[in-house]
Amino acid sequence: MKTTQILKAAGGIACVVFALNVGAQTTAASSTKADTSMGQKVDDSAITTKVKAELLGAKNVKSTHIHVKTRAGVVSLTGSVPSAEDKTAAEDVVSNVSGVASVKNHLKIAAK
Repeated sequence: MKTTQILKAAGGIACVVFALNVGAQTTAASSTKADTSMGQKVDDSAITTKVKAELLGAKNVKSTHIHVKTRAGVVSLTGSVPSAEDKTAAEDVVSNVSGVASVKNHLKIAAK
């Protein structure tokens, strides 16, 4: 059990470091149209990374079967969770991540 928690923590830390690195790279982008679309893709990737890290760190969400995609700041959650409480908690966690404009929660509740 401890090994799982350590792996989750290490994965979360790695995701945060990656997100911070990507965020630093986006500040150097110029404002041309081509760079803006590339900047948006980088921003969406950073948001996705932050969301995954937050879901991994959330104690009230079993996030191993949650898939995250971001487009223009809108985060889509797909996959399955064990309960309605996990589904609601996942949406709450994601909506509090900086950069998230809205959340589309398409999570399914897995039959037991």
